[in-house]
Amino acid sequence: MKITETRLKGCFLIEPKLWQDERGYFFESYHQGKFQEETGVEIKFVQDNESKSKYGVVRGLHMQRGSFAQSKMVRVLKGSILDVAVDVRKDSPTFGAHFSIELNEENKKQLFIPAGFLHGFSVLSEEAIVYYKCDAFYDKDSEDGVNPLDSDLNIDWQIPRERMILSEKDEKAQSFKELIPVS
Repeated sequence: MKITETRLKGCFLIEPKLWQDERGYFFESYHQGKFQEETGVEIKFVQDNESKSKYGVVRGLHMQRGSFAQSKMVRVLKGSILDVAVDVRKDSPTFGAHFSIELNEENKKQLFIPAGFLHGFSVLSEEAIVYYKCDAFYDKDSEDGVNPLDSDLNIDWQIPRERMILSEKDEKAQSFKELIPVS
């Protein structure tokens, strides 16, 4: 397993070692000891989530606050997505910057997104099944987010605007300027 820190401190790309033969493939998708040794991050995942979406869906940008703030480990079981993390930590040198990467069923890459980041993704394939681990439980009252099409963030979701599918909640989400940074 190869673990590389992105340009956003605390956000890591995980590339598993894949063993393939005529029977299929095998890979270790997560190993707590190796992850902690490589990143210095001590984490205990407590909730797993899965979503299925069709081409053009843009989900996000979401986060949770306070004691329910979540770190996430995201991967794709089927299809392809553009996964996006936005640093909203008030004192971070990369505050307001984002990192994006294509995660898909072929490359098996995963993205670790620490608490203090917004998260979202767009579906690049006909259909995608996304799976992610969280280190805190979901709490509706702790939700926060930013409109994924916010002009200050200027994220290229790699989907033509006329083909994007957003939830009503995401379309009505606040702007990045309105978001209160995470302390």
